Amino acid sequence: MQENRYLKKKNQPEKNRLGKKKRNPKTKLPEKKEKKEHKRMKFDEKTGSFPEEPDCTDMCNTHNYANETGLRIYGQGKPVRLFVAGLHGDEWKDTTEILLKIKPPENGILAVIPLVSKGEYISTLDPAYYPVMGTDILKAVEALNPEVYIELHSYSGENLEKLAGRDRLERIGVPAYSVLKAGVLLGSVSPWIRREYFPKEALCLSFEIQKGNPLSREFVADMLEVLKETGSRDEFIEYLRNKFPEQAKKAIEDYRRFYGEI
Repeated sequence: MQENRYLKKKNQPEKNRLGKKKRNPKTKLPEKKEKKEHKRMKFDEKTGSFPEEPDCTDMCNTHNYANETGLRIYGQGKPVRLFVAGLHGDEWKDTTEILLKIKPPENGILAVIPLVSKGEYISTLDPAYYPVMGTDILKAVEALNPEVYIELHSYSGENLEKLAGRDRLERIGVPAYSVLKAGVLLGSVSPWIRREYFPKEALCLSFEIQKGNPLSREFVADMLEVLKETGSRDEFIEYLRNKFPEQAKKAIEDYRRFYGEI
């Protein structure tokens, strides 16, 4: 509410220039309507994009953003990592906060999009997803050329077999996820973006977090702490072999079957 100009001047001598009628002290001044402040990048849920290009610098402070949407870039130089979350439906409820809390890397760049879309659920396996709902992901990939690209998804417990079942490759045409820990699944990103936008040597991973499971979210947050300092695909593969040898072996075999030699 705007301050009453009369009350502000009530102790000052009254002026009546040019014969203007004096104001009745009991009469309230009409309130001026405040202009609505629009957020710098207003999100369009129908198209999954922003009306203007992200305005980024080498170092962005998370507190400068009014909401969780939009591209944020921490650090400078190489290597470049890009993490994205909240890609469709209500998955943002279990994934967005993880990226909102992440700290800058010790070296190189970490770019994050904490929330891509709260719109309808369209699978990233659908060729229409990225050109329609994931346009901001594509813009970021083209602008940054990241060596490491990570997607955070979430799933309901009853869908575990659909994601990690051995017949997933035959059933829907992509390899099954590997089960890591605390209900977290690890796999590759959609073949559409993997083949179209990344070189063979890039590290492109998809994590599935179990919905409503705080231990699942905590474990992924720990994994991202490792990945935000990772400089290459081979570096993370070595880490995975040491920490999760069986899952690493399966992931490598699945990759070779689907994409060819690493």
